[in-house]
Amino acid sequence: MLDVDDKQCLVGANGPLLLRLCSTPHPEKSLQTAPRINRHQYCIAPGLPHTFMPADSFTSYGWLVCLWILVTPFQYGYHISALNQIQAALTCSNEPPAVDELPACIPMSDVTFSMVTSVFTIGGLAGSGIANLITDGRGRKGALRVCSVLMAVGAALMGASSSVLFLMIGRFLIGVGSGIGICVGPIYIAEISPARISGRVGILTQVGVVLGIMTTQLVGLQFATQSQWRYVLYLSAVLGVAQFVLSTTVAESPIWLSSKGRLEERKVVAHRIWGIKEAASDAVEPLLEEGVDPLDAERPQESVKMHQLFTKEYRKPLMIVCFAMLAQQISGVNAVLYYSNDILSKSFPALGPYLSLGITVVNFVMTFPPIILMERMGRKQLLTLSAAGSILSLFLLGYGLNSGSVPLSSVTIVTFIMSFAIGMGPLPFVMIPEVSPAKAVSALSSVALSLNWIVNFLVGFLFLPLRNLLSGGDRYLEGRVFYVFGLLFLSSFVVLSRAYR
Repeated sequence: MLDVDDKQCLVGANGPLLLRLCSTPHPEKSLQTAPRINRHQYCIAPGLPHTFMPADSFTSYGWLVCLWILVTPFQYGYHISALNQIQAALTCSNEPPAVDELPACIPMSDVTFSMVTSVFTIGGLAGSGIANLITDGRGRKGALRVCSVLMAVGAALMGASSSVLFLMIGRFLIGVGSGIGICVGPIYIAEISPARISGRVGILTQVGVVLGIMTTQLVGLQFATQSQWRYVLYLSAVLGVAQFVLSTTVAESPIWLSSKGRLEERKVVAHRIWGIKEAASDAVEPLLEEGVDPLDAERPQESVKMHQLFTKEYRKPLMIVCFAMLAQQISGVNAVLYYSNDILSKSFPALGPYLSLGITVVNFVMTFPPIILMERMGRKQLLTLSAAGSILSLFLLGYGLNSGSVPLSSVTIVTFIMSFAIGMGPLPFVMIPEVSPAKAVSALSSVALSLNWIVNFLVGFLFLPLRNLLSGGDRYLEGRVFYVFGLLFLSSFVVLSRAYR
């Protein structure tokens, strides 16, 4: 148990930080009820009723801000699989195109469709690369406003397309918006979340992503016809416009406001999202935001530039977040999701369109256990459990494919998705703001998410050629590719585990 006179408290994930105390001793000594002081609590001078005014949760307005932020990862997840269910209707696979100003479908080969799909990843990489500049210059809210505009314009352009070119331009814009949003969203949520629930709230980013994936599968089933496929894209455009319009009511991140020296605005925001009231005394001094030197609490913090991340001070956080993102994507999760329909269709040929939906439902449901398990088990143990289950499932999936065991292959796909979803899916996004100093979080996020997009693209691009190369055309050797992913995943996780202590 800590005492106020110890002049030390635990603030967030960065461990012990010195607390600038009020000059007169406090009447209340015990911090037993708050062993982990929230970064948004206040130190109050004698004569006032409480030593600390905790912000253990959001106000109703704070939860609405959180919901507004989560529209961005939802849109990202939505567009990951937006074209999956409507592919046949979009590409004229079933019927020839009608001659019209706005054709019912757009003829394209599998290679062309793959190019349209993959340009999303290229846009995402570009967005991640510029996210640091936008979020530091325009703020967290400003960056998501830019993201919402890109999403709305890109989705509307795809919905109104009459050629492959406009489809690609629209999907590229959506990718740029997704790249910015998936960098900024987790930071924004972490910075507005009270420390007692910050980890659990951070998981909501991944919940938003998988909910978006599941929603687009459901919507796609309903509108996968030549007369209706455009509605799948228009729905995203409407959501982007709504997010932009509602942004006028949303508060900026208090930590970003502090870093820019806008302290009065920060106080107003703190009251609105946490319910903290300013005391009628000059002795009220806010505790420091995570990662900020206590003696410099009131000074604007200069953001770290990309090239500074390779200095000794930031080398370890950089290594942790990069290997977390590398392990997440090199696990081959997107390849497993891609391959699942082919495998499961062998067991249930009549249920083809519903198989991908079923996998996304499993993914969505298993995203919720980490909200509880993360605090009970800790980040490291949960990551280890998740990685162990995923790696074992990959090897068993490979064996099942090579031995021709459809039941084993089917079961291990589900166990892989379940194992991945409880840890390796959400936790890398939670880790970025937790292991990063506040002034470096934007730069670290941009680097980590850029790596995520690059590896995502490489895995998707190389999966089928690698599978064919290793199998030599023998369908009973196609499981070898999952042995490779299992070994790569294991290697990257060992490095992550040693760095993340």
